[in-house]
Amino acid sequence: MLWGGEGDVCKASGMRIGIIGGTGPAGTGLAARLASIGYETVLGSRSQDRAKQIRDELVERYPELGGLLGSGDNATAAGCDLVVIATPWDSAAGMARELAPALSGKVVISMANALVRAGGEFEPLIPPRGSVAAHVQAAAPESYVVAAFHHLPAKELGRIGRPIDSDVLICSDNPAAVEQVSEIVSKIPGCRPLDAGELSNAMAIEAFTAVMLQLNVRYKTRVAPKMTGIKGDPRAVDTGA
Repeated sequence: MLWGGEGDVCKASGMRIGIIGGTGPAGTGLAARLASIGYETVLGSRSQDRAKQIRDELVERYPELGGLLGSGDNATAAGCDLVVIATPWDSAAGMARELAPALSGKVVISMANALVRAGGEFEPLIPPRGSVAAHVQAAAPESYVVAAFHHLPAKELGRIGRPIDSDVLICSDNPAAVEQVSEIVSKIPGCRPLDAGELSNAMAIEAFTAVMLQLNVRYKTRVAPKMTGIKGDPRAVDTGA
């Protein structure tokens, strides 16, 4: 079942984006941001009631999202055209395996980071297959898994109307999937999509989040990755031809 409403944000395309595990901070923030740039977005959860509650809270705060922001269970979210897995890292692969038939043939974004806090330090963990994204790909082999959105803070994602001054590192074994996710990222004010190569690079991208969080704690700020030296269209690759 899907709930929706009326709003003033124009649709960016006919694409529907589902957020599996969308009631956590990262999923909620991303759902609000995607709806704010015109994507019909379904906020999913194991509990339809919980998803509807979070959706209604977002619409109460941002009434203009009402026409594009819906809610349902995780299976409803998995039925969308493109899907984001926003669950905690240790349940991402299990959720992908459970919903693999519905995810078959689709672009699936993995945004989780495997981290643990030991005392005052953040430490990266190495999941099976090297990264959360690679583990998700193994769990849903007929999907096109893309690692993205790892370094965007949940609070900044949810503050729609404010730009996020950050590059977004994207990697996948499928170039067309990278291009599709890059198009979405490029619509987020302040964000620049960067093709970071094949899915094997997700291990480094996910692990680097521990460094960023440590900087946030030490300097009491919100850091974001910005790569220098890339000019023009960052999606254009110089092949040397």
